[in-house]
Amino acid sequence: MRLIFASLASHGHIYPLIPLALAAKDAGHDVVFATSEEFLAPLRKAGLEVAAAGLPIRAAFGKLHGGIPESRTPEQLNEMISEVFGEIMPRQVMQDLKPLLDVIRPDLVVHEAGNPGAAVAAWKAGIPGLCHGFGRESASPVVAVIGDRMRAFAAEQGLDLPGDYPAAAGNRYLDICPPSWQTPEFKAAVDRIELRPVAWNEPGELPSGVRYRKRPLVYLTLGTAMGNALVLRQAIEGLAKLPVDVLVASGPSLTDVDLGEMPGNVRLEAWVPQGDLLPHVDLVVHHGGSGTTLGALAAGKVQLCIPQGADQFTNAEALVAAGACAVLLPGELNADAVTELARRLLADEAMQAVAHRFRDEIAEMPSPESIVARLPKLAELARVGGS
Repeated sequence: MRLIFASLASHGHIYPLIPLALAAKDAGHDVVFATSEEFLAPLRKAGLEVAAAGLPIRAAFGKLHGGIPESRTPEQLNEMISEVFGEIMPRQVMQDLKPLLDVIRPDLVVHEAGNPGAAVAAWKAGIPGLCHGFGRESASPVVAVIGDRMRAFAAEQGLDLPGDYPAAAGNRYLDICPPSWQTPEFKAAVDRIELRPVAWNEPGELPSGVRYRKRPLVYLTLGTAMGNALVLRQAIEGLAKLPVDVLVASGPSLTDVDLGEMPGNVRLEAWVPQGDLLPHVDLVVHHGGSGTTLGALAAGKVQLCIPQGADQFTNAEALVAAGACAVLLPGELNADAVTELARRLLADEAMQAVAHRFRDEIAEMPSPESIVARLPKLAELARVGGS
């Protein structure tokens, strides 16, 4: 088969697709991964053929009429986000993918749930599409307004998107969220295919001492997009008071200068191979992003969430409801609160049992290799359009 994978230019959107793309390549299929130029290098390192399609997220926000005002209400911010993710980026992706689709004529386009432009481009070209999720379906207000903008954009191209969950664009949905944690409304409304979430990271060595240590190891990260020096400093201060070792991944937007001198039991790294690291840690303190959340669940780890934005608040709320996590909201976060919650979580056997149940549930989900074997049939059954 000839396959095109298409994603927005973000770690949290691209990385969940890579295991399936690599499995397809290993099975002998011709695979091209299309995303914005800034992410093509790591995809090439992974061994994938690549093509440029779409805008960097920052550049897309730069296309807003009048730019982003310094002072804005939450409603104004949601409207700007909806324009970027529901129209500006989809329109650019559709424009960039058209010549690629015309040349390659793939048998299937696998588009992630945040990339409706690829779904519309495939539909207009008469090529089957398959949607790939990147986490738990969020019911937040901003997702709703993005959906409204998506529907308007697609309707302009002649495609009617489903009312409740437009991101799938009417295609079948590869759902990497464990079924017990996915929202019942989403499961009832969307034609889902379960797919095991497999953590992927660029190859790299684990920091020294991770595998062989005498004390619990706490991993702290705010991911790649929501770096906040004050939040990290408060979390570091709180965790450093405990008899544990702390490994901090600061991400691409912060430096050692931003975070200051580290306590003796804290190690600061700009980047770690997170998928390789998670099985070795005892507690994950993080922002609640989908990739880190699913990675921690797959490794059976207890979590402390300190959400910052996007889908992180709804992820944290759902994790708490499931009994797998504690949460500190922005107004509750301080060093003492981090110390007390982390101390309790490290000893909480009931929460550890819930985390292990999630690990076992995820392990039983179909592997990327098993889904690759089904791709010819899925392409055959997919809805196609054509202009």
